[in-house]
Amino acid sequence: MALQSSLTAVLETGRTLVSDGALATELEARGCDLNDPLWSAKVLLEQPELIRDVHRDYFAAGANIATTASYQATPQGFAARGIGRQEALDLVGLSVRLAEEARREHLADHPDAGPLLIAGSVGPYGAYLADGSEYRGDYVLNPAEFRAFHAPRINALVQSGVDLLACETLPSFAEAEALLALTAEAGVEAWFSFTLRDGASISDGTPLADVARLLDMHPHVAAVGVNCVPLHLVAPALAALRQYTDKPLLAYPNSGETYHADTKTWGAPGIGGTPDGAPQDLAGGAPAWREEGARIIGGCCRTTPGDIAAVAAL
Repeated sequence: MALQSSLTAVLETGRTLVSDGALATELEARGCDLNDPLWSAKVLLEQPELIRDVHRDYFAAGANIATTASYQATPQGFAARGIGRQEALDLVGLSVRLAEEARREHLADHPDAGPLLIAGSVGPYGAYLADGSEYRGDYVLNPAEFRAFHAPRINALVQSGVDLLACETLPSFAEAEALLALTAEAGVEAWFSFTLRDGASISDGTPLADVARLLDMHPHVAAVGVNCVPLHLVAPALAALRQYTDKPLLAYPNSGETYHADTKTWGAPGIGGTPDGAPQDLAGGAPAWREEGARIIGGCCRTTPGDIAAVAAL
């Protein structure tokens, strides 16, 4: 299958792209209760039009990339709600159509906007567990088990016409290896984005150097980076990756707050707080991240269209 994505072609022009921000945060602001193992995927069942509206707001804020509401949308997750496999995969396809509708509506009003791409979100196995393990990577599956979990959603996203796959919030080197094989077979470009234990290693303790070496040799990997990490860890992580890959880097950290998996809440930074001189928001960090090689910059949990507009204005 020929590559479908234009992401590499856009990046080769030298342009820096702006990705969107948090989906769940905006859905909660619209009154959605996401205290559920399905998280934002729950809204695909209940009020899908709200997801389209959030995508449209991010395009209006200046985002070039919309990330689908499929991060936690898996047949296994939906099965716990009594939803069959085909209906679950149809809901994954719906997440793509909603982003496409938002793009079409935005382009109708702003025909010169662009490029506008749709990234199919592929969350980690830890997101399905809904216990915060996407920030630890302490689950153990063999390659066949990772394939069985990820392949149906990836195939549904590709068949629905995403421009690229966003393998995101990855805490596990073994999981990245499995996704690398699956995305190569899918014939669509992908980015790989990781959570961190510190500025030099991903959440399961694997050095970022090993991550960069793994991904660097594969042409279908369009970009490598970090997401849903504290603001102050972005620059050192990008610097560590840059030593071992020439691929474009990407960064879409959280708002700077700390996630507490036991209560599923966000609060002030944890032990040690935020280091002196650390960026206070996305716009404050973006220039330094661009200097470190980030060519795609956006936000993750607790960020808003206002944050994305501030990045786009830069």
